[in-house]
Amino acid sequence: MWSDETKIELFGNNASRYVWRKSNTAHHPEHTIPTVKHGGGSIMVWACFSSAGTGKMVKIDGKTDGAKYRTILEENLMESAKDLRLGRRFVFQQDNDPKHKAKSTMEWLKNKHEA
Repeated sequence: MWSDETKIELFGNNASRYVWRKSNTAHHPEHTIPTVKHGGGSIMVWACFSSAGTGKMVKIDGKTDGAKYRTILEENLMESAKDLRLGRRFVFQQDNDPKHKAKSTMEWLKNKHEA
């Protein structure tokens, strides 16, 4: 099973965008991208999935530290595995985010694996 967090923006991606244009046409309407004033809104979510399907998706309020991440796992990981009929001995994969690799998180995962 894989899991990660992501930010979902109401009005699309918050990254830079590029357009091809001729010289001296920078402000022509076909070369501009409208913006949303005051942010438009976004949410952070944690979700998991496996070859058997999608697990739970959880809205995250505020900043996520190691303790909050472990709470998310505690409340959602095993339930998702159960719903997907993965059994108790499945491979859990995550990226190298510091809260994912924190000693306390790794110990929590080890204890769950041995239980």
